[in-house]
Amino acid sequence: MNREYHRWYSERLGRDMELLLFGHSGEPVLLLPTSKGRFFQAEDFGLIGAIADRIQSGRYVVVCADSVDEESWFNKSIHPHDRVARHAAYESYLLNEVVPLLMSRSTGGRLTLGGCSFGGFHTYNIGLRNPHVFRRLLSMGGKFETDDFLDGHQDESVYYHSSMQWLPGMNDPAQLAALRKVEMVLAVGEHDFCRPSNEHMSKLLWSKDIGNHLAIWWGGTHDWPVWREMIQHYLPW
Repeated sequence: MNREYHRWYSERLGRDMELLLFGHSGEPVLLLPTSKGRFFQAEDFGLIGAIADRIQSGRYVVVCADSVDEESWFNKSIHPHDRVARHAAYESYLLNEVVPLLMSRSTGGRLTLGGCSFGGFHTYNIGLRNPHVFRRLLSMGGKFETDDFLDGHQDESVYYHSSMQWLPGMNDPAQLAALRKVEMVLAVGEHDFCRPSNEHMSKLLWSKDIGNHLAIWWGGTHDWPVWREMIQHYLPW
């Protein structure tokens, strides 16, 4: 299986960023790590191995991006507004630096954004804001509320980077039409503490007539063995 390491200086983030790319052709997939996770996490914990046969066969090209969570959502040393601003810079990095690389290496098809746990949070937080870019969202054990990270602070930037806040009031016909064309999967274990958040997100999306698939993984918990099964199921041949 083709495996490539990439590193470059990101002007948007003001530092070097790293990623891994797997595959030689196929549909593009961008995977984001769990909270404070690194670009090699998906490989180390077996997500890449779970779909290695599909990558090797040319079904998918997968990029595993790095995170800046310790500088954004988890950075209690800066003001909550600045935490969100750092995340916004990360979103810009993904859209304007990582996605073009991934698309240049794929052979077409819809762009899937996915991740486990906090990577699932990022998947919907970023993906719902950019439905013209990401045509498929795959969250595995995600949790979508932002309150715990922002010390109760509220402003316009917080609002628009918290999907649970802006979705209820969003009535723009063009954005709704775009979101209704995105395939959305909310996969969560039966015993995962994030299950209520997934059920809430699914209901919120349906209230806007945005179709989504809430998949309760019976017997599942919030752990890698469950997520490996999920990715095999939702990134099929």
